Amino acid sequence: MISVDSAGTGAWHIGDPPDRRSIEVARRHGIDISGLRGRKVDKPDFEAYDLILGMDGENVRALRQMAPAELSAKVHLFMAYASGRDQDVPDPYYDGPEAFERLYQMLEAGCSSLLERLDERAS
Repeated sequence: MISVDSAGTGAWHIGDPPDRRSIEVARRHGIDISGLRGRKVDKPDFEAYDLILGMDGENVRALRQMAPAELSAKVHLFMAYASGRDQDVPDPYYDGPEAFERLYQMLEAGCSSLLERLDERAS
């Protein structure tokens, strides 16, 4: 069984819904994320999850600082772990709606690669 959650490294958006542009892109792809709310990563997350993936290098550094020393090896850069590409996932916030679609496509490809990798790991 795979359990997935999302959280930020800062407290800026605790309790907030996703960006309206993210909600719209997800909706166009048949996914409803409108009920999600922001939360911050906390210490129990490092115990609860086998893998902690940061979207960019800054997030990975923050996550490794937050992680108990014995659990910091669980933290990886998403695209590097998922597809072997040492690449940050860009933040589309200051760009137009097309950036949110590009981000969706990038994440969908990365998640597909990640699922394949996890399947291989479980076999």
